[in-house]
Amino acid sequence: MTRSEFLGTLSAGLLAAPPDSAIRRSMEESLRFTVERTLVPYNGKLASKSSFVNAEGEIMEWHDFGPLEGPGWAANAVGGAYEIYRHGRFAGNEKRCAAALAILDHVLEDGFIDDATGIIRPYRHTATNAFVMNYKHNNSWLCPGSMAKIGYQLLIFADVLPNGARKTRMRNAARGCAAWVYRSVKPTDSGWYPRRCTLEGAWFPWRPGEKNPRGGADPLFDGSADGLFVLQLMTALSERDLEDYTSAVRRRLQVFMDRGGIFGSINHDVYDSHENVAYAVAFRVLRQAARVLNDSGIRSFAYEKCLAGLDPFIMAEDRNGVATKGLLYMCKSWDTAYLWENAEAALAWLEAYGETKNRRYLRTGLGVLEAIARHHHGPHGFLTEGVDWNNHVGRQHHFNRAEYGDIQYTEPFLNNQHIAEPTLLYLEHFARPPAM
Repeated sequence: MTRSEFLGTLSAGLLAAPPDSAIRRSMEESLRFTVERTLVPYNGKLASKSSFVNAEGEIMEWHDFGPLEGPGWAANAVGGAYEIYRHGRFAGNEKRCAAALAILDHVLEDGFIDDATGIIRPYRHTATNAFVMNYKHNNSWLCPGSMAKIGYQLLIFADVLPNGARKTRMRNAARGCAAWVYRSVKPTDSGWYPRRCTLEGAWFPWRPGEKNPRGGADPLFDGSADGLFVLQLMTALSERDLEDYTSAVRRRLQVFMDRGGIFGSINHDVYDSHENVAYAVAFRVLRQAARVLNDSGIRSFAYEKCLAGLDPFIMAEDRNGVATKGLLYMCKSWDTAYLWENAEAALAWLEAYGETKNRRYLRTGLGVLEAIARHHHGPHGFLTEGVDWNNHVGRQHHFNRAEYGDIQYTEPFLNNQHIAEPTLLYLEHFARPPAM
């Protein structure tokens, strides 16, 4: 089946939606793995033992993320805690909610948030207990977009919490984060946000070096979709009447659209000008901004350029004996189907369905979640970080050293469990109630 034929079956409604039980079980298994295999006590609260573990929950010290934890990028403590909390409320599991709040309080109270500047420190090195600003374990640069994403996660988590000191702290941290970016990070010559900057906000136009802070020139310094997270945070603050960044959001989105969209890699170790998750994030951010700004032109761009741009990444068949049908590959230079990006795409399609009631969006999003559900391993609920159908990372990193197959590691709060958000969106708002 060609991709166009596959998409046609979705549009025509010829593919049955996956059973709710399959995607619900997949979500529950993923969260079980995180909670039971990867959390450890820290200062009377809870923290992740590592941001990169195997199917037993053992730390992969050899990887950049092995000795790191915190709210940054793939470590994703706030986003992970939010998903655990929402699932706990959905399932009526108070212990699960309490664990989520203990993870959140670790971020709020254990030094990640610099109240004086507004900077949110992304990582704690678990071996040294030192804070570091990037996944290369140094303080030479940070990613302003990824930091803004933490601020946005604090806002949406605060939305589901009762009023009180914790909620106030979360909102103030989000406000401080946005203020630091607005005040300190100078846009590039094109008017977009730099992919990386120093702690003072100055441009850092280089790749991360393996042994030195600077590698070669970053071809996406001015072309990473990571900057969209700044607009997402500013839009969310404006929508909640916590600050007014509407003029700044409109100005930067005009830059984004004038360039035909900026879809360069969000993942910090990839350098493609078109990455699947960049299109998903762009759709979600532009749709949110269109609502706040009451701008139909931004909304049309979101659907016609950003959401439609996801289609070429869909794999319409199983490849090399691996279950890839319905998954999206990441980008041309790194064509593994990583699962946090797939979950974000599913979230985009399901949000589009919620707004338009176009059933093709519903079936596509559910199809991604059903495809993801085929890639759990072991007795603890582990979900692979990625489906390496073309042997990009090497068979030594696959289960059973298979030439093509699932990677035997995951990021607990991200690749392993980001399916929680689109799954809960579907179950809470779109699934049919069970028959009485």
